[in-house]
Amino acid sequence: MENKNQTKNSVSNFTNLLEFFHIVENLKKTKRTGWIQFNIKNPESISDHMYRMSILALLLNDDDLDKNKCVKMAVVHDLAEGIVGDISPAEGITKEEKHRREMEAMQHICKELLGNSLQSQEIFSLWQEYENGETMEAKFVKDLDKFEMILQAFEYEKSDKKDLSEFFETTRGKFNHPLVKSWVEELYLRRETLTN
Repeated sequence: MENKNQTKNSVSNFTNLLEFFHIVENLKKTKRTGWIQFNIKNPESISDHMYRMSILALLLNDDDLDKNKCVKMAVVHDLAEGIVGDISPAEGITKEEKHRREMEAMQHICKELLGNSLQSQEIFSLWQEYENGETMEAKFVKDLDKFEMILQAFEYEKSDKKDLSEFFETTRGKFNHPLVKSWVEELYLRRETLTN
């Protein structure tokens, strides 16, 4: 009887895992809204953005920050978008409503699909920490989020011959971590030489 229940639970658990895997697949397929709105020919996906952020986090050289936590946080920070999509400010949805939708999605993922396991609690905790933006790690990853976006904008300006100044203007002066600030300053200089 016990083996039969274990098999049933295993199938049920795998069904939930499979749904979770499909949500992650949505991150691979869903193009970032801002780039679509600017008619970029081959816009990056949400997971493209998350992956490069994770790689950038690996370059952290600050003993005051937990690098592993930053990498994990970058990996999960947009996980809810696998359900709710990439909601951009241009869509007119309030920050509160966006947060409500994403919180609901994360609770579905972590509590229902992943069964409130230790792993799902870690995912939810990392996401919540990022959303709250109060710890040094969350602030660093938020800097990476903005930096990765302007880095991508710079690349699209070159490849698609578009003026994406809006992305640079909305983030100007909003970077805090010295490493990311140094990257931003260098990127501004490169962009200046490209546009002059």
